[in-house]
Formats: sequence, C-alpha cells, structure tokens
Amino acid sequence: MNSLHKTAVRGALTLLSLVLLLAPEANAAYRYTNRPPTISGTPPAEAVVGQLYSFAPTASDPEGRALVFSIFGLPQWANFDRYTGRLTGTPGAANVGTSGKILIAVSDKRTMVYLPEFSITVRAGSTGSPNTAPTIVGVPSGTATVGVTYAFQPTASDGEGNTLTFGVSNQPSWATFNSNTGLLSGTPSAAGTYSSITISASDGIATTSLIPFAIAVSAAAQQNVAPVISGTPATTVGAGTAYSFQPTASDANGSALGFSVANKPAWASFSTTTGRLSGTPSAAAVHSGIVISVSDGVATASLPAFAITVTAPANRAPVISGTPATSINIGGSYAFTPVASDSDGNSLTFSIASKPSWAVFNVATGQLSGTPAAGNVGTFTGIAITVSDGVASATLGPFAITVVQVSLGSATLSWNLPTQNTDGSALTNLSGYRIDYGTSTSTMTQTIIISNASVSTYIVGNLSPATWYFALKAIANGVESDQSNVASKVVN
Repeated sequence: MNSLHKTAVRGALTLLSLVLLLAPEANAAYRYTNRPPTISGTPPAEAVVGQLYSFAPTASDPEGRALVFSIFGLPQWANFDRYTGRLTGTPGAANVGTSGKILIAVSDKRTMVYLPEFSITVRAGSTGSPNTAPTIVGVPSGTATVGVTYAFQPTASDGEGNTLTFGVSNQPSWATFNSNTGLLSGTPSAAGTYSSITISASDGIATTSLIPFAIAVSAAAQQNVAPVISGTPATTVGAGTAYSFQPTASDANGSALGFSVANKPAWASFSTTTGRLSGTPSAAAVHSGIVISVSDGVATASLPAFAITVTAPANRAPVISGTPATSINIGGSYAFTPVASDSDGNSLTFSIASKPSWAVFNVATGQLSGTPAAGNVGTFTGIAITVSDGVASATLGPFAITVVQVSLGSATLSWNLPTQNTDGSALTNLSGYRIDYGTSTSTMTQTIIISNASVSTYIVGNLSPATWYFALKAIANGVESDQSNVASKVVN
C-alpha cells in the first residue's frame, strides 16, 4: 500500500489498529466475558458560521475500565478530544454545507461501541442577531454519602428562548440523569470518587457546559441518621415588601446542623445557622430553582426546589390628617391646611365637600380659607377634605365650622386734668386730648380726638373680644404731649 493510499484510508487504518489491539484478548474469551461500554447522546445536527459548536457523548463502562474515544469523518473545522469524546470547533464561511457521515466510538480497549452516524450542516449566520449559546450555572456538591440521596440540578436559560436539552459525561454508575431538566441524582451504595463529571446544556445549535466536577462518596457512620427538613416557603412577594422564610429542621443524633441554599435571589440574605431566607426585593422578577438544604456534617436533606415570584407593588392609599378650627368670629380670618403624604411618592390633589359659601379652597394644597361676614352667622356642617394619588384616596372629616356673632364690649378711661407744662409753668392753653388704642402695645393705631379740655373720663365702645391697650396725650396749641402710661382691659 503506497503512502497516498494510506492517507486516503486514514480512518480505516485507525479502526484496523484498534481491531488488532483487541485481537489478542479475543483468544482469552474462555477466561471471562467482557461487558462492552455504553455510549449515548444526540449531537446537534446544525452549526453556525462564526459560532462555537460543541458536543460530548455520555459513556460508561460496567467494569469501570478507562475509556478512549475515536472519531471517523472528523470535519476539517473541528477538533476531537479522545479522552472525553468532545467534538468542538467554530466553522468559517468556507465550511457552509453538510459534512460527510461522522462516527464517534468509545472503547474499553477490548470492545468498541458506536453512536449512530450523523452529519453536521453548517449554515451562514442570519442577518438578524446571531444565535447565542445557552447559559448554565450551578455549584454541585462535591461530596456524597453512602445511602444518602445526592441531587444536583443546574439552572440554564437561552437568550432566544430555544428549548434546551441537557447532557452529562462521566456520569456516576449509581446516578440517573434527566436530559430535560439536567437533574443528576441517585443514592450511592459504596464509597469512591467520581471525577470529570460534566453537565452541559444545548439549544440545538450551541452547547455550554459547567466546569467538570468530582463527587467524593464517603462511607456513612453506621449510627448516623440523616437530618430532616420541612416547611412551605411563600412563592410570591410584592416588590418593596419584606420576604422571610425559615425551615424547620432536626437531627435524630442531636448533631449540630448547618444550612445552605442554591440559587439564592440577589436581594436576599441567608443564614447558614438557621436556614432563614429573607430580604426585600425592589423589582418584579421570577427566581426559580431555589433549594434550601440542611446537613449534620455527614448527611444532607433538602426541601423541594421552589420559585419566588416578585410582583409589582400594589398602590398604597395616601394619608391625611389635621385638626381644623371649628368656629370663627364674623370678620375673622379662617385658614386650615391639612397634612397629607403618599408612601409611593405619587403626586397628590385635593377636593372638598360642603365648602362654606364664604370660603375658598386650594386643590393643590388642600387649604380652606376665608373671612365670614355678618350674613354668614351659623353652622356649616358636613365639610370633608379628600386627598387622592390618582388611584386611591383618603378623607379628613366630616367637620363643622360655626360662624359666631361677636359680642362687643367697652372700656372706660379716666385721667387727671393736666395743670402745668413739663418745665413747671402753668398750662393755660389746653385744647383737648388724643386717645390711641389697639390689641397690642405696638399696634395702637386706632385714634379718638376729644376737643374738650375739661373732659376727664371717656368710654371707648365697639370693642371685640380681645385684650385692648390704651394711652392718652394732651393737646395744647396743636402740639401733643408725651404719651401717658399704657392701660389695658380684657373684653370677653
């Protein structure tokens, strides 16, 4: 066979070399019957120019022998790992089209088994957004205990919303795998370490894998009993509302317990001592795949995975308060402004029912104000002030305002007749007096002129209820004297 011919049948020679490697063992069939390895998996049938293609089959050997993978018909743009069986590569524009038949095999160095033949069609990327690989996250436990159920389920999503399928390589012999959910679970029966376990998610075009991990199975102490955990967490909470859930856990051996959580929402905190999950979300969202577990240091128990749906916060009604005056005198100035607020920070508007005819109302501030006249004497009932945030409202009242007829009083002033000037000379040209009065010593702005020098008593009338202040000045030749002392009277 010339070298050109050898190159043309490279795949066939690879198969032949493996057959020759297996041939000596075939003569030993009388000593034992080798159980062949198993291989499974469905490689994506399509690849996209410029995007990573990845596929790894799932394979195991009943005798636990080391496995070696082979491939026939490897595409020019792809690479193949003979230790994991992973086929990867990024096709270019020159690779558009359908490959020839591809065959992936696995061998325990005694028997070789194959996946069904398949082809990969490379297509150009679309003019819109290219396909993005799915995401997969999760931190699997690296330990397990004989006789205790082990479970790990990653969280995966796809930006285009494509249906995802999951795959696993180096699956432990004691575990089962769900290709629809990615759940790896089972109960180990013997101690040992299972390495290079890889879980992947595929959208049919691209595949993303978790970092390979190992599970170390340890023998359980004979007397240990796994802890138990129970509780039903709330699955909904409003944004801006505090959420809290704490499971109930116990251990028959009285061992100290520690808690852990998978897929904790970013807004929540978690206590490894009590298992309490709490926090206040700020925006609507759905958080799924949350798993709370408890461990006694040897065995672990978990609540079923659950989700928390955060809903948009419900509107909260505004509040309004204040104590309006319930009476006002004729001619008095009435003003009342309530205090109002809204927990959601919404803009507020005000309205009023049964507004008195003599008053005005401000819809922006809620102020009720006015000055009643004599014709308004009486009681105005059923007054109610309402505040609204546009969705909900709150009302202050009803209350009443009574307009009161003022009872007027009087004050009698008396003084000694002046007889001399400040220099001690006789006062001969006194012509009268001036009375200044008001409701404070600084506002005695009302004035009465008395044009009779012999008067020493005067009654000031029409005084409304208040404390009134009075002062007197003498007038001679048009000149006023200094102000006398200030007198006062309370008019009720």
